[in-house]
Amino acid sequence: MSKKFAIGVSGNVTRPSKTRAFVDHIVGQVAKKIGASSATFDIEDFGPSLAQARRLGDLDPSARNIVEQLSGAAVLVVGSPTFKGSYTGLFKHFFDLLEPTSLRGKPIILAATGGGERHSLVVEHQLRPLFGFFEALTIPTGVYASDRDFADGVIISEAIRKRTEQAVAEACRLVGGAGSVSLAA
Repeated sequence: MSKKFAIGVSGNVTRPSKTRAFVDHIVGQVAKKIGASSATFDIEDFGPSLAQARRLGDLDPSARNIVEQLSGAAVLVVGSPTFKGSYTGLFKHFFDLLEPTSLRGKPIILAATGGGERHSLVVEHQLRPLFGFFEALTIPTGVYASDRDFADGVIISEAIRKRTEQAVAEACRLVGGAGSVSLAA
């Protein structure tokens, strides 16, 4: 039996990042529930070849290795900080390099962070249509967290924790992880 992987991709362009920490937290929960290994990557991990790439073959070997890991993942968690109502440009550029069928049927948890509530619809209005184009299986529950939901880079909001647990439970049911995932803290 091959090993399952849960992979996170964060669209942040700076480190440290609340978005990366948030995506990594969700990936860790998924991995634990489905008995998988996990890894989280952000735009910085793709290296300098990403910005100039016009196709996947233009990426350096390290970045292509990340793409292979994404392709083999049982579950993806994708998240981006919100800039002017949308995901980051390099995040979108990375996904523009992928073949339209490369994520078909792949379970994906959608997450985003932002400075305030005015960006809370980024998951539904930006991320969900992007992954709908790829015919990915986006998990019904998306998660948005604003600055006030964090303290020292860690989620402190009980509502966001519960929403995250709900998204993780939905993903686990799809990939055959822990059958009865409790939503209680």
